[in-house]
This record gives sequence, C-alpha cells and structure tokens, in this order.
Amino acid sequence: MTVLKTHIALIFSILFVLTTYAQNSTKKGYKIEGETVVFIFNVNDYPNINNIIDPINDVFVSGEFNNWARDQWKMNRVNDSIYHLKKDLSAFSSEFGWEFKFIVNSIHWAEPSDEFSNIVDARDWGGLPLMTYNLKLYSAFATEYGNVRFRLNGHKDAEKVILSGTFNRWDESGFKMKRTEDGWEVTLQLQPDVYQYKFIVDGNWIEDPQNPSKVKNEYNGYNSVIDIQKNVEFRLCDYPNAKSVILSGDFNNWALEELKMEKIDDCWTYTKRLSSGKHHYKFIVDGTWITDPANKIKEYDGKGNINSVCMVK
Repeated sequence: MTVLKTHIALIFSILFVLTTYAQNSTKKGYKIEGETVVFIFNVNDYPNINNIIDPINDVFVSGEFNNWARDQWKMNRVNDSIYHLKKDLSAFSSEFGWEFKFIVNSIHWAEPSDEFSNIVDARDWGGLPLMTYNLKLYSAFATEYGNVRFRLNGHKDAEKVILSGTFNRWDESGFKMKRTEDGWEVTLQLQPDVYQYKFIVDGNWIEDPQNPSKVKNEYNGYNSVIDIQKNVEFRLCDYPNAKSVILSGDFNNWALEELKMEKIDDCWTYTKRLSSGKHHYKFIVDGTWITDPANKIKEYDGKGNINSVCMVK
C-alpha cells in the first residue's frame, strides 16, 4: 500500500508540474515588501477550503519557521476571502527558503490550486511523499520593493536574459530580466550575504561587465560577486558625560579613531554597514575599552579578550 501511494504521488506530482508550467503560473501565498514578508491567504485559491469549510473562524500560517504550529501565527481578516499576516524578513534565516501551509480553524490544511508555481511535495515524518503540497517562501525574490537592482547594459538584440546565482542555486529560469532603454534589469530582495552570480543571455553565461569583483569557478571561468550589507546601529547610553566614544571591531581591524560615535539624546550612536555573519566589537570611552552593556552576547577572541558580538542576517 505504501509503495502504491508513493507511485501515485509521484505520477500526480509530474502531471501537476507539467500543468503548472503550461499555465505560466506564479508564486502565491506571500509577497515581500522591503524588510517585510506579507503572507496572503485567499480562500478562492484553495478548493478544499472554499468548497467545504464554512464558516472560517480563523486562519493560521504554519511552517518550518514555527515548527508547523497550528495556532501561533494567526492571520488578520481583510475581507470575506482575504487574510494577511506580516512578519519581519529577518525571522527567515534560511538561505533559500521555507516550506509552509495555511491552516483553517486550526484543523483543515489548505491545499493550493494548480495556479501556484511555488508548490513542493509534502512528505510524512518518514520522508515519503504525500498526496498534498506545501508552499515555499524564497528568501531571494524578484520584487519592485527589492533592495538590490541588477543591470546589464546593451544586448538589445537578445530575446531573453536571465539572472542566476548562488541566491537561487543557479536556477536558469527563475529571475527573468526586463528590457529597458539601456539594456536589461531585475530587482531582488536579498538577505545580507556574499553572493556569486552571472547573466544568461540567450543561453550564453556571461559575467557582469560592470562589476570588477569576481572569483574563479570550477569551469575555468569567473563568477561575479556581490556583497549585500545591512545598516546596523550601535548605541551606547549611560555615558552622557563622556568626551569621546569610538566604535571599534573586527570590521575595521580594531581601529582606534576611525568610527567616532555621535551623541544624540544622552546616547552615543553610530550606524555601520556590515556583511552577513558574526562580528566582534567594543566601545572606547575616553580611551577605555568596554563591552556593550546592553548586549548580553559576548565571546572570547582567543587572545584573552572578551568582545561583544553582533549577528547580521
């Protein structure tokens, strides 16, 4: 019986994928606006809910990000058909994405229609495919609200240009670039990190000619590199009488005078753009080194020093 179910699920999955691509389907169930993920439940997109469940008392978002909880991420009712839930993008730390589902009345799992392209096979606890599907939220997403714009000048005679990189596992079809007066462009929402990428112009892979940063790849060619950074504000309060406060860390080779903090409303502040990852830092208050009293996360540096830790993701 288990083998039969597995084969049926596999056949259904193949047919579903073929149907989905034939209909030029799109990602649904969420959108990304700046630093916010907006989950969107439209009852009309879920036949098993629209045709059977009445009334809808509440809708929850359940997925890998909250251990598939049935009653934690409650959505807000917009109208009779639409429910929304906003979450900070920083809550999703996976490099590529998260699987999730909508659950109605904490009991009924919503099964998406075939208009979704971000459907993935659901599996039971033993890893076997089920006759159901989950949605997938990708942390790298093409959107007008994105934080990184990729441009390729020229190539006006090209029929199709694709952006591909480590942010989408070098997918060759996901991020189609739009034609502009000067060439091609696409805007992505990307988490802070260092990414490699290339453009695919009518099937030909090329580096970004406007980006001098690149690394050699396994094909004896080069990939372009982009470092997506994030603004991080450092604050030190309770030292209103200090004459000088310096921010110093591994991000500036522990320089003694480079990052002079500004005093605002009895607090010293400095905003620094940082790459993804872990950073050690300290404050220098009138020549005295101190850790951040407002940050409980500290680590030894292997040289007998204790530093405060800032995590950027």
